[in-house]
Amino acid sequence: MRPFKKEEGLAAPYDKANVDTDEIIPAEYLKRIERTGFGQFLFFAKRFLPDGSPNPDFVLNQPRYQNASILVAGPNFGCGSSREHAPWALEDYGFRAIIAPSFADIFTNNCAQIGLLNVVLPEDRVNQILRDIAGREGYQIAIDLEQQAVTDPFGRVDRFEMDAFRKHCLLNGLDAIGLTMQHEDAIRDFESRRQSRAPWLPRFR
Repeated sequence: MRPFKKEEGLAAPYDKANVDTDEIIPAEYLKRIERTGFGQFLFFAKRFLPDGSPNPDFVLNQPRYQNASILVAGPNFGCGSSREHAPWALEDYGFRAIIAPSFADIFTNNCAQIGLLNVVLPEDRVNQILRDIAGREGYQIAIDLEQQAVTDPFGRVDRFEMDAFRKHCLLNGLDAIGLTMQHEDAIRDFESRRQSRAPWLPRFR
């Protein structure tokens, strides 16, 4: 996966609490066998009207938030089911990071597996950022994962906590497979020795 080190980009507000994964991507769009292409279905029930046309009142359809790479949301973002497609849709749409007062644990783990950063800031601070975004067109945020810092356009710096292991994986672009393949030589050595002891078992390739 793509490493996350720094991101500086346009911020879009999603000022709502308890946004569940079904709202992020409805269940009817989970039948695809690919892991890509889900961005077109992000917030589908909100982004589009019943006739299929874009909803002009939905925040992500507003011209000022086009090409946003950072989403700022309310508490308990990503609650509900454990579907991996919700982070896939957000990442495929173009978001690299989400800032919120809190996230569902499974959602956060799923995000980390694709390099999508979840940043937790105090709720009063997130609310202030949401107000600032609404009041200032072109509001950009800089996120530095190494420094665990968020910088707003006014120069204010907010520090955030990050699990050391998750931080290591994000900085180095390591998902579960990537972590395993760091030990490829040891795995091959083990399989070679196992093959001589139990030649009837399938061989690792």
